[in-house]
Amino acid sequence: MRRKDARLLCFFVSFAIIISCAGDSNVLSPEYQPQITNIADNFQLQASGLKNVTQTLKYTWPNSGQIATVNHSSAITGGSGTITIKDAAGTQVYSAPLVASGTVVTSPSGSAGNWTITITLTGISGNLNLRVQKS
Repeated sequence: MRRKDARLLCFFVSFAIIISCAGDSNVLSPEYQPQITNIADNFQLQASGLKNVTQTLKYTWPNSGQIATVNHSSAITGGSGTITIKDAAGTQVYSAPLVASGTVVTSPSGSAGNWTITITLTGISGNLNLRVQKS
């Protein structure tokens, strides 16, 4: 490959990466101090001082188990939010509103692998804190 062609290819690859990142719906504004941990068997999301945020956050979470524990600990002062979890086969194993506190276990038993966690925020204000862990 000629040097000019290699530069052009590098430019287009870089441009594609920038464009794909610009549309990432998993990014909360830095002003909310988001802290997201998404590692095998442990997912956690925290954000503070949200003000009228409407956004859908979607994460692929590796779970080596068939069940997960969902721990809610949010302080929502306005709007609403939900969390929906699907197992590796795409079966919904959990869906509920974001609440101030509570720990529940996903049901039914799911397929191990890459699970999908979707958090839907509608005009939400307050603090988010939730954790999903292999059970």
